[in-house]
Amino acid sequence: MTSTPWQAAMITPTQEFDGAPRLRKEFALDTGHGAVASATLRATAFGVYEAFINGSPVGDDVLSPGWSSYEWRLRYRSYDVTALLGQESVLGVELGNGWYRGRLAWHGESNLYGSELGFFGQLDITFADGHVQTVASDDTWQAGPSATTFNDLYDGQVVDARRVQPGWSAPGFAAASDGGWAGVRTLAFDAGRLATPVGPPVVRTGVVRPVEILTSPTGKTLVDFGQNLVGWLRFTVQGEAGAAITLRHAEVLEDGELGVRPLRSAKAADTLILSGGSDFFEPTKTFHGFRYAEVTGWPGTLTTDSLEAVVVHSELERIGEFECSNPLVNQLHSNIVWGLRGNFLDLPTDCPQRDERLGWTGDIGVFAPTAAFLYDVQGFLQDWLLDLAAEQEAADGLVPITVPDALKYCPQPPEFPKPESSALWSEASVWVPWALWEAYGDLGVLRNQYASMASHTRRVETLLSPEGLWDQGFQFGDWLDPDAAPDQPWAAKADTGVVATACLYRTARITAETARLLGKPEESEYFEALAARVQRSFAKYYVAADGTIHSDCSTVYALAIAFDVLETPELRDFAGNRLAQLVQKNGYRVSTGFAGTPFITHALTDTGHLEDAYRLLLEEECPSWLYPVTMGATTVWERWDSMLPDGSINPGEMTSFNHYALGAVADWMHKVVGGIRPLEPGYARILIAPQPGAGIDWARTSLATPAGQVRVDWRMVDGRLAVEATVPAGVSADVDLPGRERFTIQGGSHVF
Repeated sequence: MTSTPWQAAMITPTQEFDGAPRLRKEFALDTGHGAVASATLRATAFGVYEAFINGSPVGDDVLSPGWSSYEWRLRYRSYDVTALLGQESVLGVELGNGWYRGRLAWHGESNLYGSELGFFGQLDITFADGHVQTVASDDTWQAGPSATTFNDLYDGQVVDARRVQPGWSAPGFAAASDGGWAGVRTLAFDAGRLATPVGPPVVRTGVVRPVEILTSPTGKTLVDFGQNLVGWLRFTVQGEAGAAITLRHAEVLEDGELGVRPLRSAKAADTLILSGGSDFFEPTKTFHGFRYAEVTGWPGTLTTDSLEAVVVHSELERIGEFECSNPLVNQLHSNIVWGLRGNFLDLPTDCPQRDERLGWTGDIGVFAPTAAFLYDVQGFLQDWLLDLAAEQEAADGLVPITVPDALKYCPQPPEFPKPESSALWSEASVWVPWALWEAYGDLGVLRNQYASMASHTRRVETLLSPEGLWDQGFQFGDWLDPDAAPDQPWAAKADTGVVATACLYRTARITAETARLLGKPEESEYFEALAARVQRSFAKYYVAADGTIHSDCSTVYALAIAFDVLETPELRDFAGNRLAQLVQKNGYRVSTGFAGTPFITHALTDTGHLEDAYRLLLEEECPSWLYPVTMGATTVWERWDSMLPDGSINPGEMTSFNHYALGAVADWMHKVVGGIRPLEPGYARILIAPQPGAGIDWARTSLATPAGQVRVDWRMVDGRLAVEATVPAGVSADVDLPGRERFTIQGGSHVF
């Protein structure tokens, strides 16, 4: 939280303006103090804001301040606006509903956090002699209408270009009451909720041009951008005044028409009402997940040069790369990257297109290691973890299934289970900080989150049965098992108690190790004892005398191996062999859901079944990782069969074509196929250990670690493995290659 003194107040228009209201403050620089040395604007809002000084945007960010747990943390952004000031200046702001007042979740609810938009901002101008002039939001500002008459993250934005008021955020604009302008009033607001953001802003990160203009069987004009992405369309156009251009967005086509059913109630449609002159359109108060757009009302001929898609997500630095000889695997990896980009929009969401877009804890709980390799997500996820801890503290230690927890404000049917800790989902409170520690080596994230980690682990301990198993209450379990019916995503083969108890064992061990690292020996011993007790109960009640694990399916063996819950090497060997048998019996098609999928290839590899792991990855029949690729997917799907082989959309109500969770297999691709993994947190020591398998002849992998760049390039040459490795200066690496004794190298470039 910030300790900065504030003079600003949260202000809102005195009258209700439809769409996106504007606020403005005209001011003159203080004289007699010399030149302006610096000027900083700090701003936030109830809703989302765009700020301008003298007609120029104050920054590159969009959809600020984003979505946090507003009840406890309202983040503000800071901008250096020195270059934008003149002797006479205007600070202008346009507000949108965003997550604060717009629709959230699938219940049709809006205004979950409040019914009034507001702006809170303070411009501090420092002069050469040290004098500071402050321009703050207060009741002297003016409020008026904008050209946006409707905006919602799910439903889109409507802009009436006839209402554009040029120069509204520049000096000399006459904001008269007969032009629709009025005053403002202050809202009750505790500035103690203001927080400096830890993560990066949401920005425009690129542009995608159309690849084809199509005509549907019913005569609709469709634009194909060739890539499922998240953002919006923009263009400049001229047509008859009052005519409307409407853009509908969707991820796929079905029977040649826009496939909107997976959007559920989200309209995902933008409209521009033309002024008769040249109109520029960019709907920055919404976002859509789409590959295709249906365009109606376009004046003249629509071509691939007429419009472009703007890609929008949090500003993240790419640090990890992977490429190999198999083009389908490369496309899969690209799909995983695009899925991350689309869903890392201010917080880690499940999907970016339908009436949901929530920070589901289970998805990021298993995907965090993959994300931390591909991009520098340390600040991004630490910011989200602060919200998780705030929600958890308010709920007596319960980690909700979504963060921020909008669902607590939504009506639930009476038969819906009372919220309680849920394995894998609530485990994000422990697994995500640990993934960041392993990836970046910053003990600060564990220190900041330890209270949250310990609170979750202790709470789950109270939920155990007398037998010491976590087998009570509702569990998501191995969610979206491919053998479950489309309308029963919870009906997995894996027993939910087995899944939950194995998860708790991993969680207790991580919490114990975190306590040890932070110098808390008594707490470390406590959680080690809990882990040992859970392990004994797992063995007693879930592992048969012959080694068979209760419910005898791929997921339970994968988790038991990956989490090291089995008590003896013999049981581990049996589990590995049984897992390989099940994988082979299923024809190398995937048989796991959200719980088992991130860990199954690791479990196979670690128990000596590398070739089975490769065959599982490279299978193309549904369900498999490569089946969506063969169907033209450019992001990872929520379901293995989100689109059926005949091109129709899965009949289930819950069907997204951009869900990153099943893309957690990239962690195995980076570590096993690519051959780069940390031996110490933050890659202070590195393991170089590529493990080639049939179907991939070469691979190139690189990672920008805190110490520098690591690269591993390998290829098979006449049946022999050739490896080139680069290690940062001052860093040692163990090299473990097939058929050779493990050895150690120092920083530099090496060839084996």
